Amino acid sequence: MALDYFVVDVFTQTPLKGNALAVVMNTAALTTERMQAIAREFNLSETTFVERRPLSVERAEGVRVRIFTTQEELNFAGHPTLGTASVLKTHALETVVDGTVTLALNVGPVPVRFAGAGLSGEMTQRDPEFGEELDPAIVAELLGLSAEDLDASLPPQVVSTGTAFAIVVLRSVEALGRLKVDQEKATPWLRDRGGRWFYVLAPTNAINTSTEPEWRARMQFNGGEDPATGSAAGCAIGYLVNRGAVASDARIHVRQGAEIHRESDLFLCARKESAKVTNVRVGGSTVFVANGQIFQP
Repeated sequence: MALDYFVVDVFTQTPLKGNALAVVMNTAALTTERMQAIAREFNLSETTFVERRPLSVERAEGVRVRIFTTQEELNFAGHPTLGTASVLKTHALETVVDGTVTLALNVGPVPVRFAGAGLSGEMTQRDPEFGEELDPAIVAELLGLSAEDLDASLPPQVVSTGTAFAIVVLRSVEALGRLKVDQEKATPWLRDRGGRWFYVLAPTNAINTSTEPEWRARMQFNGGEDPATGSAAGCAIGYLVNRGAVASDARIHVRQGAEIHRESDLFLCARKESAKVTNVRVGGSTVFVANGQIFQP
């Protein structure tokens, strides 16, 4: 049995930038163990598996998609959601309803709406859940920074729209450039507080926001760094809107991955109504890079 696959770069319009993703098609016959082995073979940050079902079921519930890292299955992740929806829009047109592809993920249905004929899409994530506020002094030490590098008006906090991240806002991009997370200490400390990783942002003070991002972001993990973290970006915009740092329904531009030469551009907005943050949206573009087949013995 041969399985078709596509490799795409997400949150970019330029091949070999953004965050790479492998999308394996028509995998309903695969076991979980086989999916995990294939994800290890691709050795990308995430690989998705599309399990097609009758169209009537997909129209009612969404297209079933599972997300794997090289080590585990995830309930939700941002760039795999946007990238997989882009593949379906291109190669499974029957899954598009009124410009939207809905994925049935482990976390539940996630719609991705596309603007026109291209592959600029915007996912709507779950409403954010706000967890524990974190001690700024401890956070700064774990980030390899000083307490003065953190924005004192925006305390670090664990937030989840499906995957929990500790959102940290710094005072400057210069401080962001010095980020060096002590993963050996940070990982167990964050797990005890309900978080998975740190997602660290800083304002750019951009003069021309039509071409320059208002924010820069980084997400380091296990000695590596993520070019774009769509799930964390949803947590971040939920946090910023909840704290009043970004206006309700205002769209901001965040650039991630510059430090590792995989520049990614994410466009974020969320709404606050009656003290509740809803309608968390994370958008960006996808570009195709490669396609092929996996030969199944």
